[in-house]
Amino acid sequence: MVTAPPLVVIQGPTASGKTALGIALAQAQNGEIVSADSRQVYRLMDIGTAKPTSQERAAAPHHLIDLVYPDEDFALADYLTQARAVIDVVHARGRLPLLIGGTGQYITALLEGWTIPHVPPNDALRAELTHEAEQIGSAALHERLRERDPAAAAEIHPNNLRRVIRALEVIQETGKRFSDLRRKQPPPYHTIHISLTGARDALYARADCRFDQMMAEGLLDEVRGLLDAGYAHSLPSMSGLGYAELCAHLLDGETLPDAVQRAKFNTHNFIRRQLTWFRGHDQGVTWYDVGEVSQTLIVDDVAERLQRHR
Repeated sequence: MVTAPPLVVIQGPTASGKTALGIALAQAQNGEIVSADSRQVYRLMDIGTAKPTSQERAAAPHHLIDLVYPDEDFALADYLTQARAVIDVVHARGRLPLLIGGTGQYITALLEGWTIPHVPPNDALRAELTHEAEQIGSAALHERLRERDPAAAAEIHPNNLRRVIRALEVIQETGKRFSDLRRKQPPPYHTIHISLTGARDALYARADCRFDQMMAEGLLDEVRGLLDAGYAHSLPSMSGLGYAELCAHLLDGETLPDAVQRAKFNTHNFIRRQLTWFRGHDQGVTWYDVGEVSQTLIVDDVAERLQRHR
């Protein structure tokens, strides 16, 4: 009997320690890290996306980082195509792929085998829908999506305007429902899926500390440099945590302390949304509270499960 190739998945909210755990596992299990982070795909955006440092990348191979420039499109379909190819290459080398990140949609789509339509962006339609949302509100666009595709609307939060617009765009361009085009063909992996969690206050404190460190490392200069290079604050890439708030400071006159505090508050909200997603897609997931268990324990647990699979 042919044994399904293994895939270790490590998910968790912002600042929960995924990178350090992934490197420890990669070193212990002859592994390579496949990023599942929708912000780390952008070049020139290093500090605010908490990309692995050069030292961390030297400690373990990393993939799917620095793929496109901030003004280039990178859709879920692009991610899935590249992630599947990289995982196959890592398996072919006889090494262990470690899918690691906090973008729940990337992880769920890969593990459930979503088939995403390759529909090129229609910039004129996107601009029209964005303008419409400014006039009538994003909730009205979400209601339109619900009328045309209830299943897609149920999966997309009304406040996630970018995804609402993308779903409407696909429907208009193809004449088919977005949800019908997202067929599922689960991949043939033996998956060991773990999720990091912790007390909310502790996770918030970790995220606040990390944002302070980002500021100390030059995040404000990074954002200023992107704007000076001509990357508009309205780009999807610039809507990321930290970037949007610091753009408001640099362009709209918001005080720096207020921008920093707002970035931290928005990060707390994001952590809540991440945990909600992970808990809504937790079939077969083993949870570890980072405030209660050590990294060594998790590495040993994964090693034992891999050994049983072999």
